[in-house]
Amino acid sequence: HTRVEMQCVASIASANPQRVHPRGGSGVRARSLVVGGRRGPSAPNATLASAAGSNTADPRFALLFDCDGVIVETEELHRLAYNASFQHYGLTIDGTQVDWSVQYYDILANTVGGGKPKMKFYFGENGWPATARLFNGAVPASDADKDELVDALQDKKTEFYKEIVANTATARPGVLRLMDEAIADPSIAVGICSAATKAGFEKVVNSVVGPERLAKMDVIMAGDDVIRKKPDPLIYNLAREKLGLPASRCVVVEDSLVGLRAAVGADMPCIITPCPSSDVPDFMREGARAVMDDRVGLGDGPTTVVTLAKLFPPGAESPNFTF
Repeated sequence: HTRVEMQCVASIASANPQRVHPRGGSGVRARSLVVGGRRGPSAPNATLASAAGSNTADPRFALLFDCDGVIVETEELHRLAYNASFQHYGLTIDGTQVDWSVQYYDILANTVGGGKPKMKFYFGENGWPATARLFNGAVPASDADKDELVDALQDKKTEFYKEIVANTATARPGVLRLMDEAIADPSIAVGICSAATKAGFEKVVNSVVGPERLAKMDVIMAGDDVIRKKPDPLIYNLAREKLGLPASRCVVVEDSLVGLRAAVGADMPCIITPCPSSDVPDFMREGARAVMDDRVGLGDGPTTVVTLAKLFPPGAESPNFTF
């Protein structure tokens, strides 16, 4: 790993001692993206799907999915896209090319939510980089210049990410099955709440979840729809308000420590489906109600683990987490 990388890993580990192991360890914007929901108007510029409408009526419970790492194992795709953007801009710190390794990005992804906050954290810890493409090759000095650089990097990263997703993204085991079971049950509200930037998020969900499912969702939100990203619970609190259910009846499916902390902060029970890149051994200690095997996830076919009937038994007053 580069010197810069190891400095940042050490900084994150110091701030989050439970994450030392690389593999383990209310302001709301005026418009939020809601497709087919029962409560509240649809977003005027929603591009994810043409809302055919949810069949949800007087829901007993809600099932809220994260996107990256839950619906699709995307963390490695994000890392490749960030590095492609850094390379495109010839980004250097003290003459060393900026490049995020698997080990470093594993820790970063479980520590900082959202793409721009990740970059700002990294640059804040290790020094802001120079690029020949901006500021005449000088290191950005003002906050406005720093924002301009991060915006440019994120835009280029999104371009690379869309290309990678189109060629490689597939759903994780059991996610679409469980999603379909919930969509078909009018007593269960269904949503997706992601910290990802909307452009990249839309590419993933349109490609993998598909417009037909998306049109039947009760709430869909991306990181752009809130001013504070995970681990802040704002996105889940807003989703709960839109659905009109108490937090105890909203079950969140997440894959990372960042997402788990957002769910716990919203007082929502959380199931963790860890990816190989986020296999943290202390999810239960951090408040998860159930943790799936990272090789099986929610499960499909003979390896099915979580079903709607098990999670929300008929007549139950609270979710069940004994699978």
